[in-house]
Amino acid sequence: MTRIVAGSAGGRAIKVPTAHTRPTSERVREALFSRLEHRGYVADCNVLDLFAGSGALGLEAASRGAAHVELVESSRPAAKLIRQNAANLGLDVQVHTAKAESWVTLPPRREFDLVLLDPPYALEEAVLGQILFGLMPHVADDALVVVERAKRSPEPRWPDGLELQDFRDWGDTRVWSAIHRSPGH
Repeated sequence: MTRIVAGSAGGRAIKVPTAHTRPTSERVREALFSRLEHRGYVADCNVLDLFAGSGALGLEAASRGAAHVELVESSRPAAKLIRQNAANLGLDVQVHTAKAESWVTLPPRREFDLVLLDPPYALEEAVLGQILFGLMPHVADDALVVVERAKRSPEPRWPDGLELQDFRDWGDTRVWSAIHRSPGH
């Protein structure tokens, strides 16, 4: 069972798609969000969850007080389930049914302070690099971009403007964090 760890919906269960998703474990979400909150990247932030899958990351951010949360998921059944979970939890989020690589090519409607990417572990590194590059117009200065991958995966290829801050391992999961710095910052 997958639960929201903390915030207004803390302890409440969410339904997860039966196929093609790998929800971030509760342990990893708890550790990740503890670090994000300590750095000031959740409450009152605009948050984007790409490759939303079960929606656990975006819903966790909404539960913990994010100002605005958008989730992008390519699977229609998974996106529908995210919408149902958000309604059941009383969380106001926007869910887009689109591929991440297509969504990042859209004109930006807002700047995000925190971007969470948890792509399928099988996603090719070159595709991840294209998505990170396409993401740049959508992120605010000093925004944090977090990429979750298998521990054995190579470090993502960060586009100009994203500087690696750190990485952490939790079990078989590695999470990289990079900060957006505009030129001259």
